[in-house]
Parts: sequence; C-alpha cells; structure tokens
Amino acid sequence: MSKPTGPKPGAITDDAASTAHEGPRAHIQTVRLARKTQSLDILYEVATCLSQPGSLEQLLDGFLDTFIELVDARAASVRLVTGDGHTRLIASRGLSEEVVERDRLMQTGRCQCGWASTEGGIRTQSGTGECARLIGRPMLERDCEEFVAVPVQYQDRILGVYNLFLDRPLAVMGEDMHDLLISVGRHLGLALEKARLESDARRLAIMEERNLIGNELHDSLAQSLIGMRLRLKILSEALARKDFGAARYEANGLRRALTDANADLRDLLTNYRLKIDDSGLAQSVANLVERFGRETGIAVFFQNDCRVLELTPAQEIQVFYIIQEALTNIRKHSGARNVRILLNNEGDLYTVLIEDDGLGMGDPDEPMPGEHAGLAIMRERTEKLPGQIVIESEPGEGTRIVLIFNAPPAAVPAVAERG
Repeated sequence: MSKPTGPKPGAITDDAASTAHEGPRAHIQTVRLARKTQSLDILYEVATCLSQPGSLEQLLDGFLDTFIELVDARAASVRLVTGDGHTRLIASRGLSEEVVERDRLMQTGRCQCGWASTEGGIRTQSGTGECARLIGRPMLERDCEEFVAVPVQYQDRILGVYNLFLDRPLAVMGEDMHDLLISVGRHLGLALEKARLESDARRLAIMEERNLIGNELHDSLAQSLIGMRLRLKILSEALARKDFGAARYEANGLRRALTDANADLRDLLTNYRLKIDDSGLAQSVANLVERFGRETGIAVFFQNDCRVLELTPAQEIQVFYIIQEALTNIRKHSGARNVRILLNNEGDLYTVLIEDDGLGMGDPDEPMPGEHAGLAIMRERTEKLPGQIVIESEPGEGTRIVLIFNAPPAAVPAVAERG
C-alpha cells in the first residue's frame, strides 16, 4: 500500500497560524487605506470649494461649511495675520456673536492661534479654557474635547490660522489627519493669495485708468489755457477799438473758461492723485490717522469693525478722501483735542462715523467760508459712492459726520484685510 501524499500535518498547522496572524494586519491595512481614501475625499471637497468664484467672504464661508461637515467639528473659524502683531477673526461657524466680537482681534503671543500663525505647526489644547480666560467668557455653551489651530500658509509665508473645535481628540482620527490638516491649510493659503493677487490686479487696473484720466485732464487743461489766451487776445483787440459789447462778451467767456479750468485743475489734484495704500482702506486710514496725530497733536482713535471690506477699489478711494477731508476740516476749523473714526458694516451696508469734541458749527448747511469747500467736497464724493452723508453739529458740542453707503452686490474685495 502506498503512503498518502499531501502536506504534512505540521505544515498545515503552520499555514493556519500564518493566516490567523495575517488577519489583523490585513484589517489594519484596510483601515489605513479607508482613512487615506477619506483624507483624499476631504481634500478634494475642500479644494473644490476653494476654487469656486466669489468674494473672499463667500470663499471662507463655503470653506467653513464644507470642512465642519467633513471632519465633524462643532465649530470652526479663520483668522488672518494683520502685520502689527495681531490676528483678526474674519470668518466663523458655530460661535455666538458675543464670542466673535470679543475674539475679533488678538495679540499673536497670547494664544495657540498666535503661536501657530508665527511659529507654524499644528497646535492643540484640551478644551477652550485658555481661550475663555482671554476673552472673558466661554467660547462654547458646552466645551469641546480639543481645540486645534492650524497655520494657513502660502509657500513660506504664514497668512493666518484656522481653528477647529472637536468633540474627539485629533489623535484618534488617524495618523493621516495631521498631514491632511496641514494640506488643507496650504490649500486655503493658496486660495487667499489668489484672491489677494486678483484684488491687486483690479486695483492696479483702477489706478492705471485714473492715471489715464489724469493725463486726459492735463491735456484738457492745456487746451483750456490755449483757449483763454486766445480769448484774452480778442478781448484786448476789442478794448483797443472801444467795442465794449464785444469786450463784455469775451470777458464773460474768459470767466467761464477760467471757472472750467479751475474745476479741471481741482479734479486733477484731488481726484486722480492716488494716495491710498496698496494694503487697502483700513491700513491707509490707519496710516493717515497716525500721521495726522503726529503732525497736529490731536488724539485720533480709529476703530475698524469690518470683518472683511467688500468694497470696490473706486469706493475705497472715495471713502479715504472723505475721511481725509474731514480731518483737514478738523485741523483747520474745529479746535478739537480728540477725534474718533469708526468703520463698520452690517452685510453690504457700510457706515463711517467721524466725530470730534471741537467748537462745532451753528448750522452745518451754512458753514463758515473756510469750511464750505471741505463739506462740499465730502458731499460730492458721497454722491460718487453713491451714499448719504449726515453732518450734525452744535456750537461748543463738536461735529459728528455719518457716511452711509452700500457695497455693490457683485463687489470684488478691494483687498484681503491685513490690518
């Protein structure tokens, strides 16, 4: 009888042990693959969201809505570096209005957000107790398990930070989650940089257009001067032959031409010599206020409560010059010691408040001769926004100027807010 062939009993036992040993490893590999697939799906959703056209505010709102759902966060926010040692909260989800108001501006050296925005790397802390201490109230009605701060980065520049308020620690979400959050921060940084470049391009186009108009005005002024010189020659000839009717006619024409030329010159000098800073309205006003206070000794407090300025470059220019003209009037006529400038918005409705503690005016509609031109310029610029301006004043009670206007529905942000 021949011996049966086949694997020995010991070999069968070894194979069974090997299969039993490989089972957990296969499961681990499957879980890892599933997590990688989920990470890629999340990254794809975020990248798709950030590539959509729209304003900076719409981009950030869409990002937060998408990302909160994908990572199952209770709340989230985005902060940008201002350039003066602070981070500014510019978009949030899941935070109350009071928390947003208290947490709007924060020094970089005081919190995890600040450290992430200056030193880089993901920062985590258990709950939001430290944040609550800084703003003076709880961040959430029921605290989260972990607070995460992730840098928003473009190439080697950190533009800001985004925060996640999680109900489960980051560590239990898998080893790939850390890399995913960093990658999302880089995608967000790329989107913000793209928005800034588009804004700068539009601003440059506006500046070039205004320079072109300035050149046209210069040519128009030269033509006006040639025309006035010709009229002056004709006027002299009429007077020489004692034709007083013709002389009066030419004198009136010369007066009208001089008025028109004066208007052209004023437009050339005021409307088209751009002084607004490349970083946008808020920083330009801050620079203007700093220079005004240094030169006059008048204390000026400037407060920008706008989360994001959704103004066109042309609107920024008009608002800047209105504020500049108001400060000029204060310096020349008010005798004020303190000035307050407030910029805020509710949706697309913007308000600029300028008030001083100076001498005031009896009737803003009938100002002193020196004040008339400044108020007229502010009203003209308000019409160009378009908007409304209200000037309130009483003798000895100072002056209060309120400018109200709307951003166009399809406004392209003049610049990403940096200060």
